[in-house]
Amino acid sequence: MNLLFIHQNMPGQFRHLIAASAASGAHRVVCLSRRTDFAPRGIGRVVYQLPDAPAGAAPHPFLAATQNAVRHGQQAARACEILAKNGFRPDLVVAHPGWGESLYIKEVFPTAPLLHYCEWYYRTRGADTNFDPAFQQDLDGNCAVLTRNAHLLLGLEACDWGIAPTAWQKTQHPGAFHGKISVAFDGVDTDTAAPDPSARFHLPDGRILAPGDEVVTYVARSLEPYRGFPSFMRALPDILRRRPAALALVVGGDDVSYGRPPQDGGTWREALAAEVEVDPARVIFLGRIPRANYLRLLQISAAHVYLTVPFVLSWSMLEAMAAGCLVIGSATPPVQEVIEDGRNGLLVDFFSPAALADRVVEVLAQRPRFAAQRQAARWTALSRYSLARCVPQQLALLDVLAAGRLPTLS
Repeated sequence: MNLLFIHQNMPGQFRHLIAASAASGAHRVVCLSRRTDFAPRGIGRVVYQLPDAPAGAAPHPFLAATQNAVRHGQQAARACEILAKNGFRPDLVVAHPGWGESLYIKEVFPTAPLLHYCEWYYRTRGADTNFDPAFQQDLDGNCAVLTRNAHLLLGLEACDWGIAPTAWQKTQHPGAFHGKISVAFDGVDTDTAAPDPSARFHLPDGRILAPGDEVVTYVARSLEPYRGFPSFMRALPDILRRRPAALALVVGGDDVSYGRPPQDGGTWREALAAEVEVDPARVIFLGRIPRANYLRLLQISAAHVYLTVPFVLSWSMLEAMAAGCLVIGSATPPVQEVIEDGRNGLLVDFFSPAALADRVVEVLAQRPRFAAQRQAARWTALSRYSLARCVPQQLALLDVLAAGRLPTLS
């Protein structure tokens, strides 16, 4: 069948699904994106560009995200119109609606089933917004957040079906649409993210670390409050004092992926470095590193910290579990959907550096005691979140929709 995937930063969450669809040899796969460097063999590529914003009066500030979504949707629809004129008719369209690209796809391909990746729906209570007492919004801020749902709500009405990566992320969407959203995680590669007792990690100063060393790891796309970076940093002096042989390896960029930058400017790493004094020989900021190095880092980790406000679950947490890490995670959704405290990891209060320090020190001091939890963590990744489980589940959804039927919710 003909499959059309739409994502402004291709392949995004569709990486493994696209690869599996193309590898089957039974499908013609076309990808529509703003990204120009995504061109794997055997996959058609269509690139669209956003024109300059129209001149004239600026929209109401609350509508900026909506206007941007409309522009994405309009350009994506125009690109699809060219596809249609060249004879391409998709049997199924799979799209991420977050940037508005799929808003008008049904106007070009009215009979093609549309599957949406329902990653996020904005709320002012019960999720990321207003979760942290240090980052509370006023009425205008809350109204702006709610208005960001405008194109997402249109997308929910337009799509034939949706998939959400976790059950909690599904519940963030309006209840009226729950009946057409399946829970299907993207999948993590549990073959490459796997324990390896022979792994070695080379530090920039020449030191070489191996499994058995007291290594505390922290990984995030960006070092920021959304992923608990302040709590992690504030826990480090206590951890390092109580465990003189311990090192902390920190992976992440200095930009802001979610939330806001520090009020006084600069980066969150600089802000926390000014607040928390740590030995630079024992707390090593690695920035963003190649994937092979990242996997070796997980394989030599003695304690892996993953903190997040109630928000989208990171692949890195599941890859850490697959690699056999002992994850000390925040007691927040959707982490709690994956980690059961004391069985396949440990949970701590997101806002308590002292509690985090206690658990990390406990893990470093009593490592044999947590061997079963490491094994249970890997089993969780294998049995619920591996590519071998998730990709066939997604492919089955595609087959059902392309055949003109609707899936059955499990």
